[in-house]
Amino acid sequence: MYHFIDSLRVNHQVIAISTRGHGKSELGNQPHTYQLKANDAANVLNAVTKDSATVIGFSDGGYTGYMLASLYPSKVKKLVVIGAGERHPGDQPNAITVKQALELDKPFWDQQLALMPDPKRLQELFTRVQEEFNTKLVADEKLFSTIKCPVLVMVGDHDNFITVEHAEYASKFIPKGQLSVIPGAGHAAFLEKWAVAWPTVNYFLKH
Repeated sequence: MYHFIDSLRVNHQVIAISTRGHGKSELGNQPHTYQLKANDAANVLNAVTKDSATVIGFSDGGYTGYMLASLYPSKVKKLVVIGAGERHPGDQPNAITVKQALELDKPFWDQQLALMPDPKRLQELFTRVQEEFNTKLVADEKLFSTIKCPVLVMVGDHDNFITVEHAEYASKFIPKGQLSVIPGAGHAAFLEKWAVAWPTVNYFLKH
């Protein structure tokens, strides 16, 4: 997320949160529900500021953002979600293995493993995240309709996890939802097409 951190820190206070099992955050022993992750994020926000915050979440963090905005509306001023939309058990699964992830971006994972309190639990992290995402996550009209803040739903038109239709569904049922489709981009649209994604996000934050 360094693109966002470096661009926003010029004029904003940036609170960068590593969810459980990421960065220096402990994996813990509880099931990794999105409500738990939203509670964690709310606790961090409450510890750092009394104000509401603009929240940016990618993929798994996007679903945490939806839940945070729903459960803690007073803490979320605006929400930017990338690579997260309508979701039900049985949809396209997250089946990436640790080996595949390491091969995709070895420098990133070397960095993560150096930060993790217990790097031997990396496989356990993958298992917990995938179990919640693949078998339990429901993101539908019932959830989206409870989100009252403005939300930008961003998706790459070649995202292999979330289709444009699933992202559009989310933006449709969020009362103040907006949709941004990044052409020629996959799941990590903001990384692949930063020159396109950043002006869109920046405009949303300012208006």
